[in-house]
Amino acid sequence: MLHKQNIEHIDDQFVERRKATPASIGRIVSVTGSEAIIMLDAQSINEAQANIARPEMGAVVRIDTTNSIVFGLISGLSIPVPSQNSTEQQEVWIAEVELVGELGPNKSGEQMKFSRGVTLYPNLGDKVYIAASHELELIYSTNIDNSVSIGQLTQDPNIPAMVRVDELLGKHFAVLGSTGTGKSCTVALIFQEILKENSQAHILLLDPHNEYASSFKDNAEVISPSDLHLPFWLLTFEEIIEILVKDKSDKETQIEILSELIPVAKTLYGNNNTEKSSTLLRKTNSDNIGYSVDTPSPYRISDLLRLINERMGKLDFKKNAWSHTQLKNRIESLTQDPRYSFMFGSLTVQDHMADVLARLFRIPVQDKPITILQLTGLPSEVVNVVVSVLCRMTFDFALWSDGLIPITLVCEEAHRYIPVDTELGFEPTRRSIARIAKEGRKYGVSLCIISQRPSELDPTILSQCNTVFAMRMSNERDQQIVSAAVADAASGLLEFLPSLGTREAIAFGDGMTLSARIRLSELDPASMPKGRTAPFTEKWRQQIGNEEFLKAVIKRWRASSSTPVVLNETVKVDQAETNLNPNSQ
Repeated sequence: MLHKQNIEHIDDQFVERRKATPASIGRIVSVTGSEAIIMLDAQSINEAQANIARPEMGAVVRIDTTNSIVFGLISGLSIPVPSQNSTEQQEVWIAEVELVGELGPNKSGEQMKFSRGVTLYPNLGDKVYIAASHELELIYSTNIDNSVSIGQLTQDPNIPAMVRVDELLGKHFAVLGSTGTGKSCTVALIFQEILKENSQAHILLLDPHNEYASSFKDNAEVISPSDLHLPFWLLTFEEIIEILVKDKSDKETQIEILSELIPVAKTLYGNNNTEKSSTLLRKTNSDNIGYSVDTPSPYRISDLLRLINERMGKLDFKKNAWSHTQLKNRIESLTQDPRYSFMFGSLTVQDHMADVLARLFRIPVQDKPITILQLTGLPSEVVNVVVSVLCRMTFDFALWSDGLIPITLVCEEAHRYIPVDTELGFEPTRRSIARIAKEGRKYGVSLCIISQRPSELDPTILSQCNTVFAMRMSNERDQQIVSAAVADAASGLLEFLPSLGTREAIAFGDGMTLSARIRLSELDPASMPKGRTAPFTEKWRQQIGNEEFLKAVIKRWRASSSTPVVLNETVKVDQAETNLNPNSQ
């Protein structure tokens, strides 16, 4: 770890350490914009002297100028004209370098403060050195109080990879990588480290695979479909329409019915049913109702059904009786469906909005700074609506609370909700997430986007992520999308994406002092997310399953279409082997 006292003494020792700088690895032969070409000293490198570090892809190099030290990242190595026999002639070795920043002088004249960008470019013939450990410390040092360590630099394992928390969360960030590269472990690691120093955080994590509960244990408020309470009256009109109206051939008529009757039902609840519904129905064309279809105010499904019946009874509406009947039947079926009990299951309707917000956003925190909402077990046709409601409520709460309580929304499998194809997904969900991406920073809402397919993400939203942790990607289109989304002078590091190792990532953006290839810290096995690759060979060498096992699977399977199921609370594998294995008796 990089300690405060180390940073304080780095400046005093800088000049003395520079005197011990090893021999150069080459000299500048070309400078164009933010790039430079180095002619390497092949003979010295081949001799592998003890005080010379070999240039490698991604290594940080230093170039001395008149008033500053310029730093760059090696993005390419080549021998333009290789000889068949290296003893016949001296080959020309070339290194391509992206200039990323400089150490400029402080008040006492010493090279001290690192800043991105280059103000004084190197000249032709300037010598180039591999950056030493004390120089890397100066480059990557940051305010310890507002930073956390998530690993080490690949170039020098003694230098911690520090993430600046305020910059990371203040402008959104993304964790991207192919399936199986460790995205979930990276997310768990980042937030575990943040929560160690920020116990009063407010994090809402959307967990589509029920894998994060094990990573946060007692620090998390885990909400499963069986104990989720998200009353239907919190939904906007678009969201409630997505649930209540399924007959596309008659959609417009049913939407018209609901747009008229929902405000009346809200008024009936608000007036405590003191005003007759027939009187209110006559006022629907006036301004006396007082509620809009989107006002987050309670109303009763029984009132809505009664209003539909009264409307059907009117002579003027008999021609549309079929539409009313279809809508009524749909509402009645939903209220009786156990899968929708989290939305329609309350016997009485009360204004519990404060309780819902308190649980979702941890107000007060009560030693559980993160809420994990498990989405597995929710009806597939309503998942997008639930995500839409949560994203919208996150932004609206921040807006109307004047940003006094910063909230981080973590969106796992984000390509499901904000796909690049506008015809896919649920438009209100896309709009809610886009609003957070574009405006959330003003009101203290940060967004964490996690996806295995960046090419399937809405590029507008991805471009709002100012910090990116890119893990191994082999798909060329995904690599191009990440390159386009990251505005960073060291984008050449992305060339390493296909060859990154286990627990390695390229970290870009405002959350890092400088872009770097890093090796992430290893999580405690007990704190790892549960989304792991199935151990085929291990399981295929065991006798698992019998008739009772199949019956238990079928029971759970059928239950998923009639009542919410918490899959992560099911029988453990070892229990299943003990109880259901015919050979275990």
